[in-house]
Amino acid sequence: MTDSRIPLAGVIGSPIAHSRSPLLHGHWLRTYGLAGHYIPMEVTSDRLAEALRMLPDLGFVGVNVTIPFKERVMEIADFVSDRATLIGAANTIIFHKDGKIHADNTDGYGFMENLRQNAPQWEPTSGPAVLLGAGGAARAVLASLLEVGVPEVRISNRTRNRAEALREEFGTRVKVVEWVQIGNMMDDAALVVNSTSLGMVGKPELRVPLDGLRKGTVVTDIVYTPLQTRLLREAAEVGCTCVDGLGMLIHQAVPGFERWFGKRPVVDEATRAAILG
Repeated sequence: MTDSRIPLAGVIGSPIAHSRSPLLHGHWLRTYGLAGHYIPMEVTSDRLAEALRMLPDLGFVGVNVTIPFKERVMEIADFVSDRATLIGAANTIIFHKDGKIHADNTDGYGFMENLRQNAPQWEPTSGPAVLLGAGGAARAVLASLLEVGVPEVRISNRTRNRAEALREEFGTRVKVVEWVQIGNMMDDAALVVNSTSLGMVGKPELRVPLDGLRKGTVVTDIVYTPLQTRLLREAAEVGCTCVDGLGMLIHQAVPGFERWFGKRPVVDEATRAAILG
């Protein structure tokens, strides 16, 4: 690839038509007057490795990776970042000029930057955090919370053994609580995070007791369709500081855009408006 070629990036997944990433990156490319294109690409599992190896020759500088390929790409990549290794998944691919594939994970970064922007009063050391769910998103959230110094993370998952596996891997600051005890573990929490898909459009509601929530607790949901989930609505009624999941989606895209197109984008209200379409 020569410097005269217009840089290309995109998002790979299956399905991919629902992705809002093209809206986001397209907005930034237009805002900063940058040459480049961001393209959604649906790829079948049996052609994933072939597609990734071919893209650099076509002028691609990188891609985002979404479901169901976040784990698979780590087996294909030539280099895997420490963050992606810790989380066990990659969402951002950088193609080196020699065609080598570098896999990284920016989900934890996106989660933390969303909190810093929309709940700046939250201090990581101010108290325990409650984390609902133990899937891939939970791993990214958990790693970022422990990294910034949260003293205790209480995890609850409908399948307890998945939460237990995270405790074994991430250490003694992780405490596992039964799903039916969720309400009790919120009592003195400084932060509550829903990392499950419960509450998303087309999914069952997150039906857990929320009577432990108190005024001033920061509550965030990684779900962004709808923007205001039941969890956030009820938390707002109590007087909690509520942070929706759209900011995480936006912030996790910042490092990739900067690497691919050479400009660090600003996350502002115009950015949110663009992605909401």
